[in-house]
Amino acid sequence: MTLTPGLDTALILRTAALGQRRRAWGVVLGIQTGTLLWGAFASLGVTALLTASHLAYTTLRLVGAAYLVWMGLRMLWTSLRRLPDALAAEAGAEPDRLRDGWRRGALTNLLNPKVGALYMALLPQFIPADVPHLPFGMALASIHVAFGVVWSAVLVTFAHALRSWLAKPSARRLMDRITGGVIAAFGLRLAFGE
Repeated sequence: MTLTPGLDTALILRTAALGQRRRAWGVVLGIQTGTLLWGAFASLGVTALLTASHLAYTTLRLVGAAYLVWMGLRMLWTSLRRLPDALAAEAGAEPDRLRDGWRRGALTNLLNPKVGALYMALLPQFIPADVPHLPFGMALASIHVAFGVVWSAVLVTFAHALRSWLAKPSARRLMDRITGGVIAAFGLRLAFGE
C-alpha cells in the first residue's frame, strides 16, 4: 500500500521538487495524520458507516472529488496562464510553511473515501477478537505510518536532488501540468467511478 504511486506520491514529489522542504514534510505529516485518523475510525467501526450508508459514502466521495478537481485544475490553470518569469517568481512567493503542507496533506487524505474503504476492508481483519480494538488498530495504523514516513523521506530526498532541474520554469510548468492533470483525473474518477 505504501509504495503504490498515487495522489499522495504526486503531492509529495511536486511540493518537494519546488524546493519547499518544510511544506513537503507538512504534506507528509498531514497524509500520515489522515492515515492515523482513518485507522482510528476503522478500529472504532466508524468507517463501517461509509460502507453501510450509501449517502455518507457518496457525500464524502463528492466532496473529496470536488476538492481534488479544484486543486488539479488550479495547478493546470496556473501552469497554462503564467509566463515563465512569473512562474519562477511564484515558486519563490509561496511560503515554505509546514502547516500549509500539513493542511493540504491531511485534507487530501481525509477527503478520499477510498482510503477509508481500504482501511475498513483491511484493518479489521488483522485485529484479533480478544484484544481492545482501538489500541491494536492504532498500533497497526502506526506501522503503516512508519512505512509511509520512510518512503516519503525517499521521495522528498529524490525530488530535492532534482530540484535544480525542476526549478526551471519549463520543468515547473510540465510538472504542474502532469500533477494537476493526475489530481484532477483522480478527482473525476472518484466522482464518476465506483
